[in-house]
Amino acid sequence: TKDIPVANFIMHEIHCRRNIEVCRYCSDSIPKSEMKNHMESEHVQVTCKCRMKIEKSLLKDHEASACPLRPALCQYCDIQLAFKKLQDHEIYCGARTERCGGCGRNIMMKDLKEHPRVCG
Repeated sequence: TKDIPVANFIMHEIHCRRNIEVCRYCSDSIPKSEMKNHMESEHVQVTCKCRMKIEKSLLKDHEASACPLRPALCQYCDIQLAFKKLQDHEIYCGARTERCGGCGRNIMMKDLKEHPRVCG
């Protein structure tokens, strides 16, 4: 918004009412000629692969940080799987054992990072 001289205000207001529309979803001021494009690019509902309906403009953030089907890496074996399966997989994967080269004991994967501190 910019300051408008009082003498020009009525003309400005007439121009805005004729040409500008406020989006009912995001309250942005959009030229009326662009409103259809604005709605289609920002506010149209799309369905994510997880079946959640979401505004098109929010889909990328949802896919990156909230979607239960987003890719996630296991901290123990680096396999990639859906985020919603990660916790069950890591419980199983972290309970696997690997023989320590120092003390010869079998150490659970979830304890391997801490093990050198207490080894031997």
